[in-house]
Amino acid sequence: MAEHEHVPHVRVAVIGSGFGGLGAAVRLRREGITDFVVLERSGSVGGTWRDNSYPGCACDVPSHLYSFSFAPNPDWPRTFSGQEHIRAYLEHVTDVFRLRPHIRFDSEVELMTWDAERLRWAIETSSGDLTADVVVSATGPLSDPRIPDIPGLDSFPGKVFHSARWDHEYDLRDKRVAMIGTGASAIQIVPSIQPEVAELTLFQRTPPWVMPRVDRAISGLERGLHRALPFTTQLRRGLLWGIREMQVQAFTKHPDALGFVERLAKRNMARAIKDPALRAKLTPDYRIGCKRILLSSSYYPALTRPNVDVVASGLAEVRGSTLVAVDGTETEADAIIFGTGFHVTDMPIAERVVGADGRTLAETWKDGMAALRGATAAGFPNWMTIIGPNTGLGNSSMILMIESQLNYLADYVRQLDVLGGRVALDARPQAVDDWNHRVQERMKRTVWNTGGCTSWYLDARGRNTTIWPGTTSEFRGATRRVDLAEYEVIRATGAAEPGRGSDDTKLEVGA
Repeated sequence: MAEHEHVPHVRVAVIGSGFGGLGAAVRLRREGITDFVVLERSGSVGGTWRDNSYPGCACDVPSHLYSFSFAPNPDWPRTFSGQEHIRAYLEHVTDVFRLRPHIRFDSEVELMTWDAERLRWAIETSSGDLTADVVVSATGPLSDPRIPDIPGLDSFPGKVFHSARWDHEYDLRDKRVAMIGTGASAIQIVPSIQPEVAELTLFQRTPPWVMPRVDRAISGLERGLHRALPFTTQLRRGLLWGIREMQVQAFTKHPDALGFVERLAKRNMARAIKDPALRAKLTPDYRIGCKRILLSSSYYPALTRPNVDVVASGLAEVRGSTLVAVDGTETEADAIIFGTGFHVTDMPIAERVVGADGRTLAETWKDGMAALRGATAAGFPNWMTIIGPNTGLGNSSMILMIESQLNYLADYVRQLDVLGGRVALDARPQAVDDWNHRVQERMKRTVWNTGGCTSWYLDARGRNTTIWPGTTSEFRGATRRVDLAEYEVIRATGAAEPGRGSDDTKLEVGA
């Protein structure tokens, strides 16, 4: 971006149009801010609920809790909604809150660089450049698929794709299919494709704990009641939230209390899996909750079908159409589907953010992600992330955490207004360190750290930089206000202060 090039300018640039990005857009409007743009790399909204369209894709959090508190939906068709219903909900939110004029589709952010002289972000996208006073990064941790580096994979003559990039043109009927991984996506895919494939081989490095999915259609009577009496929707949401808040202690302070849940999970398995050898393969050797507890009533039954084989080992090598497991098992396949998760602790967007000292966020986070209150990083003024480090949950709805971070965003922008003029806030390194230290100290006794498993919650150094070790209420309290003592206030020096420089071009967006 040329130094004095005339480029459009906005007050706030939001990156991504999933739950986090759309929520930020709504919150900015509610704060009276209309000078913002949402940069979306795809051609439609929805984020992970647009990208993940694999067979059986659904949410494992109840519908009435997995939605915005400011946009309740009385018409959820099921207690656990499918991908198509959640995506439709996000399209609906986009229209109801008149967000489309603010969204710039097919605009992938290629680079964001902090301009210390002008106190703004210079943003390069695939559809053109712009500048912004504040950046809200809402790219999400489940947005960039991870495919492991398997020797010989390039030589595989058949079809290869990740669950989050499902190839709907490819017909799986009568094919020999290998499913790699046993996470939340895999346990939905396996029972969905098992009836139509010739053979299904599941490569399982680590068995998950699986509990029954108590899903049902929500009756027309219930939906009518929620429409006529909106407080009943709030009551339903409140009950779902309260139950999960009460569970948190077991995950964060008393992991041994989860033994009871473990026994229920084993009983659930025993009902479906009669073969002792298969049951042994599928029984985890770590404390339940250490990895995400998965919900399915069809996964175990699908594994007992004659055309399904479980290889209790990871995929080690591909030799032509032969897949070789770590334990030496060989399998012939026509298609490989990777359900191997995402770049969570090494988010690709971090490579594209260049802070005040010229380092990328990825370089700053090379020893582990850390952000003040899960939102701001030292050396990256007026930059905030939604669903940042240590904001994830193991048992409740991420929408609750997103809304807490939106409270923090709203107060952040208010503080900039109160300070006046051209100004930026940069998280103090000591404040980030203190916050991260407190989080990591609390993490030590949680099931995610003591449960005896290796999960995607942990980074390459074994630190849990993804999960919040407390209740959603605690997090809401911690993000209600911006404490200016935790920030360095940076003021512009030069003739352009206060206000904008003469070389700014206003980016016109809908109000």
